Amino acid sequence: MASGDGGHLRRWLRGMGRLGLMLACGLAGAWGALAVWFQLPAGPAVRVVVAVLWGVAAAVALHGCATPRRRWRRLAAFAVLSCALLGGWATIQPRQDRQWADDVAQPLHARIDGDRLLVDNVRNFHWRGQDDYDVRWERREYDLSQLRSVDLILSYWMGPAIAHTLVSFGFADGRQLVFSLEIRKERGESFSALGGFFRRFEAVLVAADERDIVQVRTNVRGEDVYLYRLHGLSPQAMRELVHSYVARGQQLERMPEFYNTLTSNCTTVVFELMRRVAPRLPLDYRLLLSGYLADYAADVGGLAPGVPLAQLRERGRITLRAREAGDAADFSRRIREGVPGIAEGKTR
Repeated sequence: MASGDGGHLRRWLRGMGRLGLMLACGLAGAWGALAVWFQLPAGPAVRVVVAVLWGVAAAVALHGCATPRRRWRRLAAFAVLSCALLGGWATIQPRQDRQWADDVAQPLHARIDGDRLLVDNVRNFHWRGQDDYDVRWERREYDLSQLRSVDLILSYWMGPAIAHTLVSFGFADGRQLVFSLEIRKERGESFSALGGFFRRFEAVLVAADERDIVQVRTNVRGEDVYLYRLHGLSPQAMRELVHSYVARGQQLERMPEFYNTLTSNCTTVVFELMRRVAPRLPLDYRLLLSGYLADYAADVGGLAPGVPLAQLRERGRITLRAREAGDAADFSRRIREGVPGIAEGKTR
């Protein structure tokens, strides 16, 4: 290689190394500022000051990447600060003993004895408003030999790409049991999708009556809700899916976990559990953009066969039917009227 070519290569490598350092400093600065904002145990004013100071330290390190003089001193100082921040981050652990909001106060506590599914705390609130409701946690028993159906429910709360995912199990007696992985809010706390990346919330698996968990979204939160009948699951596969939910609930009781907006959320847990039943389910970007989960389910043959996706969406929209059904005893039947794959007048 000619000496001129060698000089060009060295300059190129130095330039790429400098660019890598700048990118690392920029990412560390952004991540650190957000971590401080969401996790520093102090008031908003203090958190703002510390986050700004962290940003200044990152900017100094970033400037050092572009100027050879004293570059390594600046980078070394920022590296020490980053290690200290990471050390503090490692001490943040999920807990079970906070003052939880009423609707997530009781995590799924269930066990299976043969064909008997025993759930000690099915949520069955009566909702009149966001802060106006009757608290009811009920002990219920289900016969798994009478399990007949599994439905996917998507509740849209932030545009077409983001939805909350619920799974509803139907039994021969017309009852529905819904499982939902949710953030475990503390009293007075509200959800932040960004905070979900920074260990801001614990995760909780809730078992709920279908009327409760659907109407709190359609009637109280103003969300748009869709229901799809899942096809291709054998009775044994349905049972195994219930077993997986119960095991997941027991795991969270033993070892609490953080909710993560990207990697451990209401959709990824459904995929994780479904893969135990159908191991060949492919990974797909729509598992992250949960609003498109119905498209994914249709592509893998999981929805009513032969029905166009647009029709599945149109007839699966249950928002208005849920609002009109009110407290009707046949709430689950009413919201399923016209949903493809479900016989007229049936829930299963």
